[in-house]
Amino acid sequence: MLAEYFPVLLFIIVATMVGVVPMVLGKLLGPTRPDPEKLSPYECGFEAFEDARMKFDVRYYLVAILFILFDLEIAFLFPWAVVLNEIGLFGFLSMMVFLAILVVGFIYEWMKGALEWE
Repeated sequence: MLAEYFPVLLFIIVATMVGVVPMVLGKLLGPTRPDPEKLSPYECGFEAFEDARMKFDVRYYLVAILFILFDLEIAFLFPWAVVLNEIGLFGFLSMMVFLAILVVGFIYEWMKGALEWE
């Protein structure tokens, strides 16, 4: 009976080793102090000078949501394109309705100025 659980135990041991061994090796072999380049400003280009809970402009979130929306559109287009011959005219028209709704949403966002960056 215990032999049936051996693969599960082996999986847990391997997963623990994959998670723990790199951390231990990093602590043992890594530098003791961070490099000045590592502490330099990254993408934003200036030193962090305020609290981490400062307010962000809502446009960052809006751009992220729009990216996800249109990224998902593409994610639905690939499987549709693969099986287009099998699903026939109904599948084609269904996707055209889906794309029309997304285009209407895109035009609405464009007209509202959500894509303008000042």
